[in-house]
Amino acid sequence: MPPPADIVKVAIEWPGANAQLIEMDQKRPLSSIIREVCDGWSLSGSEQFALRYADGPQLYITEQSRGDIKNGTILRLAISPFLQARAARQLLERIQSHGIDARLEALKELAKLSADPTFATEFINMEGIGTLARLVESGTHFGEMLAFTLTAFLELMDHGIVSWDLISLSFIKQIAGYVNQPMVDVSILQRSLAILESMVLNSHSLYHRVAQEITVGQLIGHLSNQEIQTYAIALINALFLKAPEDRRQEMASTLAQKHLRSIILNHVIRGNRPIKAEMAHQLYVLQVLTFNLLEERMMTKMDPNDQAQRDIIFELRRIAFDGENDPTGTEKRKAMYTKDYKMLGFTNHVNPAMDFTQTPPGMLALDNMLYLAKVHQDTYIRIVLENSSREDKHECPFGRCAIELTRMLCEILQVGELPNEGCNDYHPMFFTHDRAWEEFFCVCIQLLNKTWKEMRATAEDFNKVMQVVREQITRALAMKPSSIDQLKNKLRGLNYSEILRLRQSERMSQDDFQSPPIIELRERIQPEILELIKQQRLNRLCEGSCFRKLGNRRRQEKFWFCRLSLNHKVLHYGDLDESPQGEVPFELLSDKIPVSDIKSVVTGKDCPHMKEKSALKQNKEVLELAFSVLYDPDETLNFVAPNKYEYCIWTDGLCALLGREMGSDLTRSDLDTLISMEMKLRLLDLENITIPEAPPPVPKEPSSYNFTYNYS
Repeated sequence: MPPPADIVKVAIEWPGANAQLIEMDQKRPLSSIIREVCDGWSLSGSEQFALRYADGPQLYITEQSRGDIKNGTILRLAISPFLQARAARQLLERIQSHGIDARLEALKELAKLSADPTFATEFINMEGIGTLARLVESGTHFGEMLAFTLTAFLELMDHGIVSWDLISLSFIKQIAGYVNQPMVDVSILQRSLAILESMVLNSHSLYHRVAQEITVGQLIGHLSNQEIQTYAIALINALFLKAPEDRRQEMASTLAQKHLRSIILNHVIRGNRPIKAEMAHQLYVLQVLTFNLLEERMMTKMDPNDQAQRDIIFELRRIAFDGENDPTGTEKRKAMYTKDYKMLGFTNHVNPAMDFTQTPPGMLALDNMLYLAKVHQDTYIRIVLENSSREDKHECPFGRCAIELTRMLCEILQVGELPNEGCNDYHPMFFTHDRAWEEFFCVCIQLLNKTWKEMRATAEDFNKVMQVVREQITRALAMKPSSIDQLKNKLRGLNYSEILRLRQSERMSQDDFQSPPIIELRERIQPEILELIKQQRLNRLCEGSCFRKLGNRRRQEKFWFCRLSLNHKVLHYGDLDESPQGEVPFELLSDKIPVSDIKSVVTGKDCPHMKEKSALKQNKEVLELAFSVLYDPDETLNFVAPNKYEYCIWTDGLCALLGREMGSDLTRSDLDTLISMEMKLRLLDLENITIPEAPPPVPKEPSSYNFTYNYS
């Protein structure tokens, strides 16, 4: 017999407790139902609670809207919104009170509650942020009281309800003052640096104001304190990132004069603490921003009519061939220069300036060649003369190689690309030398010359050699050498023979047979393997993954966790205070999405959170890790995977849930590997060999364990 029309079956959740399954009588008052639910969990003060939807916009249930509740709806018991408003009003009154102890307790409580969006909205609507700003501007708060004030201010501003442009100049001066003072509490300094970083990243006008109040020298002075290193480098990066192009080179010169690189190397990279993920990210951002200073030269074409630029090419020729005894005749000099330019390996022997008109690498290639010729003169002369004495067909064209190598290094290190919000891929060796880029080039050009000889290459093999050199460099960088010398050692072990061995090993693991019987066997096996991969993906979704929330601040990282229910019917997700070390129980994940409500999964630029403009988000790497779940009614759950592997696992798993094809690179790789293994097993010659169904018995223990042999 169907239930009466006024009875709705719902589940009601409360954090840390088992959900209650009740039959809600729509004729009963909501207050009566809430009281009954509270009694089930032994919660007193039922008038302080309300019901709201667990999914979607999480709207509160009222007497007017309760008719929209349907069978199977998941509701959540929550603090009444009227109480949120009342709590915000009471806190604001206590903050403005004259009692020091009462104000301190109020600010302490505010610092905790400010992370809640509902409370934050109520508090901000009561001009709460203005009140906090005036407390800071007054300069009368110190110690714990000031730390709680700054924490609450930062949490409230992070909700994006109020524009940073509304911040007053006096507030900025006060915050900057805390950074500039020699003896300030660490907690106040951390929050002050985080507030200044958010100002710089979120407002163009505030960047200029902050830049006037804070000097790089003052920030570098804080790097010796391990508690605030990350905050200081983050603010340096923010100022670097938002600086106008004409000021970035000037700022880089200032950082060099203040020995930022050596301070980071000694106090951070070689410090006595392990480098955490946030610090690794900030070092990566600084590395990217530093290399991006090369972009202007990389995109500058050489002007063949510019005498100063042509003099650099003359200098390269002079150093290589010692042109003191140049012939006096113009025609003789021109003929000799043409011969020398050919020996230098330029494509255009008559006017080598034309070789530098293509961008990238533009003038950056010429800069690299000049650095090699002047700083590592013996190496430069050896490479040039060694190749000029070879047979024509085996000579390694130095000029052409240097230009192409510069272009390749720009691609590998992504010169000109914006930092990736989720990347921690910094290289310690680039912090060990003031001219790290140039030294890196010098090591790689010697590698190229060595590989050319090992391959006994000719001009027709140029592209093949460059492919091998790229593989050598990327494999060596993946080992994270800690210095330029260690990079040389890594590259020494990755000679051409070793690259061939590695390629052969990788190729053998991916053997593919093309005969018709093998193809038929492959087609028979493929559905089984795809089902196996599908089950593995779904099992990984059931284990769950941790994702970092993308925001304007990274100091106090916020995480959220998502996992699939064991029956594959519900996605559970929720916020976490810190990155989990193991599996997160379903009880801690307060939000749910029924799989039946999921309409589609979108990736990359189609994701709603990737359509927003942001300096750190709009780059290729973040787009490649972004995906979103679209579900009823017109809601989205947005993800940015921590790495490519997790991205493939989750997009494959979600597609499998929706009955769609798993099309990730990881699926293709797994499919090829597993099919290859299964086919090799099935193709083994097992004729007349009986395979036992049970494993062989364990033999008895020996009578003696004296197995040694006395050589004496």
